[in-house]
Amino acid sequence: MVRNINNPNHTNHWTVKYLRHLVLLIIILVILQLVFLVMLWNQISNVNEDITNLKDKVDLSDAEIQNKINTLTDSLLETQGSIKMQETQISKLKAETSSDFSGIVQQTVDSVVSIKTNVAQGTGFLITSNGYVVTNAHVLARARLVSATTSDKESYSMELIGYIEDLDIALLKIKGNHPFLELEDSDNVEIGEKVIAIGNPLGLSFSVSEGIVSGVDRVGDNGLSAYIQTDAALNPGNSGGPLINTNGKVIGINNFKLAGGENLGFALESNYIVEGVNEIAKQTMNMTIL
Repeated sequence: MVRNINNPNHTNHWTVKYLRHLVLLIIILVILQLVFLVMLWNQISNVNEDITNLKDKVDLSDAEIQNKINTLTDSLLETQGSIKMQETQISKLKAETSSDFSGIVQQTVDSVVSIKTNVAQGTGFLITSNGYVVTNAHVLARARLVSATTSDKESYSMELIGYIEDLDIALLKIKGNHPFLELEDSDNVEIGEKVIAIGNPLGLSFSVSEGIVSGVDRVGDNGLSAYIQTDAALNPGNSGGPLINTNGKVIGINNFKLAGGENLGFALESNYIVEGVNEIAKQTMNMTIL
């Protein structure tokens, strides 16, 4: 039997069959695409999870490394502190058991300054790390210009903060950060203990003299029982310099010597220094610094 290709029914049949196959193919392609997208999404999720896990591991590793660095740093600081403490103890023992003040001088001289004005010279010392310096007020008498020179020969202009005439104390400031001296409680000073005076006697910068505490609570011209008597040599230029004990702490500020007498020097006790400096700071800056 011969098919009539011009038969409409026959043509429609093949058209429907073709469309069915086409739709089926499209459905299959869509399903495959969905499957592919699902697989791709899972793969991306796994990659993201791997990246997150890797980042967590990196962060953990960084934290562990930083923790180790901090531990090593703390250990190094403790070691440096221990070495410094041992050096201080050795210096103290040397000063207490002999006349060797070299260790104490090395620890303190960088905190002492030579003060020069247009009419006189003297000594001062740093009492804070940010540059506050104390000296005798009479060192600055009639001065128009004043400068400070450190032990490493650096020169600084000085700003006068204020002074107390009765205590013969002046507070000044230089720029920068510097090593400074701690002040001892002068109530603990004992007669007979060893001391050193650092200053610029007769222009001889950063000279050191040693002696002992010869007396305490001596009365000065101001009527105050506020002075330590020492046999450490004091000469013009020592004024304003520190009187230091074997711990490297300031027990007084060298102030005057009795004319006509040998080995009769006097230093204002450190507790009066603290009182005077804080009074000046309160009056001029509404704050205390010691």
